[in-house]
Amino acid sequence: MQKIDDFSMELNFTEAYRKNIKEHTAIREARCHQAQFPAVLNEIQEKDRLAGRTFWGWVGFSPHNAPGGAAYGYFCHEQKIIEAIERGNIPMEQRDGVHEMLHFWKKETSKAKVEAAFTPKMLPVLFRDEIVSLPYNFKPLIANPIYRMAGVFVDYDKLLRLGIPGLKTEIAGYRDKSKDSGGDWKLYEGMLIALDVFVDSCRHYEMQAMQKAHICADSKRKEELLQLAEVLKKNAVAKPESFYEALQLSWLYTLICGSLELGRVDVYLGDFYVHDIDNGIITEEEALSLMHSYWRLINELFRDVDGRVIIGGKGRRNEENADRFAFLVLETMCTYGRAILPQTTLRFYEGMNPGLMEKSISLIGDGHTFPLLYNDDVLVPGVAAAHDVPVEDAEQYMPLGCGEIVIDHMGFGTPSGSLNVLKALDITLRDGVDQITGKRLGLPTGDLNEFETFEEFFDAFKKQLAFFIEILADHEELEYVESGKQAPYLYLSMLYDDCIARGKGIFSGGIKYLGGSLESFGSVNAADSLTAIKKMVYDEKLISAERLIEALNHNFVGYEKEHKMLKACPKYGNDDAYADDMMVELHNYMCNTIRDQRERTNLDWYLNVLINNKQNTILGRWVGASADGRKAGREMANANTPAGGNDKKGITALINSLVKPSHYIHAGSVQNMRFGRDFFITSRPQFEVLLDTYFKKGGAQAMITVINRGDLEKALTEPENYKDLFVRIGGFSSRYIDLPRDVQMEILSRVTY
Repeated sequence: MQKIDDFSMELNFTEAYRKNIKEHTAIREARCHQAQFPAVLNEIQEKDRLAGRTFWGWVGFSPHNAPGGAAYGYFCHEQKIIEAIERGNIPMEQRDGVHEMLHFWKKETSKAKVEAAFTPKMLPVLFRDEIVSLPYNFKPLIANPIYRMAGVFVDYDKLLRLGIPGLKTEIAGYRDKSKDSGGDWKLYEGMLIALDVFVDSCRHYEMQAMQKAHICADSKRKEELLQLAEVLKKNAVAKPESFYEALQLSWLYTLICGSLELGRVDVYLGDFYVHDIDNGIITEEEALSLMHSYWRLINELFRDVDGRVIIGGKGRRNEENADRFAFLVLETMCTYGRAILPQTTLRFYEGMNPGLMEKSISLIGDGHTFPLLYNDDVLVPGVAAAHDVPVEDAEQYMPLGCGEIVIDHMGFGTPSGSLNVLKALDITLRDGVDQITGKRLGLPTGDLNEFETFEEFFDAFKKQLAFFIEILADHEELEYVESGKQAPYLYLSMLYDDCIARGKGIFSGGIKYLGGSLESFGSVNAADSLTAIKKMVYDEKLISAERLIEALNHNFVGYEKEHKMLKACPKYGNDDAYADDMMVELHNYMCNTIRDQRERTNLDWYLNVLINNKQNTILGRWVGASADGRKAGREMANANTPAGGNDKKGITALINSLVKPSHYIHAGSVQNMRFGRDFFITSRPQFEVLLDTYFKKGGAQAMITVINRGDLEKALTEPENYKDLFVRIGGFSSRYIDLPRDVQMEILSRVTY
């Protein structure tokens, strides 16, 4: 029997938007939330101890992309709806409405509004849906716009301290004052409507839990459902008093506000947990059962790059209680088993409870790819300098997604652009022209053979980078401006400093710090290519500029001698000053140029992030052969680590190279390291000394996989026997056998120590 897609929610949402199109944006958004929730909330499933599942549908509103349909702002998944139309899956009574809905949203989505506002400088550089039809992942361009408001870390402490009724009371007070003074009181009115929607969602799940309990034959499950119903009932009418109530409230708010990050759970849940344990309200077994449900929901509802659960670090209140909850998080990981999510993150510093690091290392050694390790002794002053915020604010830094850094509920910095650094170098060799398409993608700065010195060529490359960086910074600012015009993002604004007090939405001047970040890919290959060009073409004059371009154009076929010479040039990752100094110079130029964009925009910060989310492989497909010896279409190096196999001098040399680029001028850099399981088991003390040395020398972050190379090789031929083999890709983890083959090969190419 053919499946019929019901578009009732999407049609109701569209109708709510149209009816309120001339209303205050806060009222319009609130009315749309009424159409969206609880309609998009999925049922409580058999093992769920917490309520809250979503399928967002194909039209709606959220901050950014999420499984189940959510996308940036007011969104419409045109292709999904067209597919349903083509399959004949739409009820006949809805067909006309769905066709009309598709036409309506073409100009009304948040993305369409941003693209319609592109400046003349942006138009020839940034692709737009209405003028360029590109298959997914086809990104031949250098500057790629990204549409999302990602990295949401709301003030969970405030949410749990006040509860929904307390938030209502605070907002109602501001509304009344605003009315009396002639202010923008409708913003507050929209917030209150949105909180009513949240209460309705609690009651929706309360009734569902009661109904399921009524028909449940299993006495234990029946009791669980009745307990869940009681928790949801209290969430609707009072601030949380128990660990269970706090966990449920924070989880449901996370889903409805559209955040995919859980934040400093040990801070906002630690006191509840310790109180309930010490007073016999809950047992350790019960707490672990709730956490397992939490873990399962995150794994089933979030994407592999999301779901940050952060423990440890400076700036925590009541650290003893926070530590006790942090140990519960690590025990949850241990007993739940290896998983892609959540992206459990341990922030640590000299003097913190050493047991947290010890247990974390044991988990990593047992094949978990978490926790991710972040060194507060390096990162807190680094964040303070890069983001230009006080140290006490920097102590509240939050890694998100693939490794970007923002400030907890004070600062927003969505990564809304990516820069293909190696592609920029590729066109600099050819006067700004792309060798694949023959089209001009950048500035006409001259061909390689026109530069008499390496410094002249490097300056041309810097001009190309600055050109694209400026455009992407302008796009970031434009995205905020247009987002603020379209909606106040009510659920975010209620729990971000200082939106309520200022009476403004998060993207319209309400937030304390509004920043941005630029994802860069291919920097290591670009630096190694610059090293090779400097050495071979200019310093030693062993390869002419013309010969090098010919070799690259032919992907080294017939130029095997030149390929061998380029491959033999010094490479970043071997503690070789010739190569590492080039990496540092490129890193400094890029980071400082990106950071300087705050001087020409209204952003509080705009910072480089050196991360990886498979884009090193995907973007590499559209870059020709490069002077570091990399062949056309092959993957680029992962984030800030050497290209696969290029670190040949051992782990000490690798560490010495990794700590050279500054952490005071960017918003996140990931370091992937892989150690053999045999080495870890037989030499754990040496492993710990290496790790400690890395961090003491200035290492800011480490993403570690402990796995034997042989297991990766066997998984390629015997995938059915390696279903539980997890690896770090870059800023996220994945099951190795589920990855595309070229991504698998890139991971295999990395050195195992």
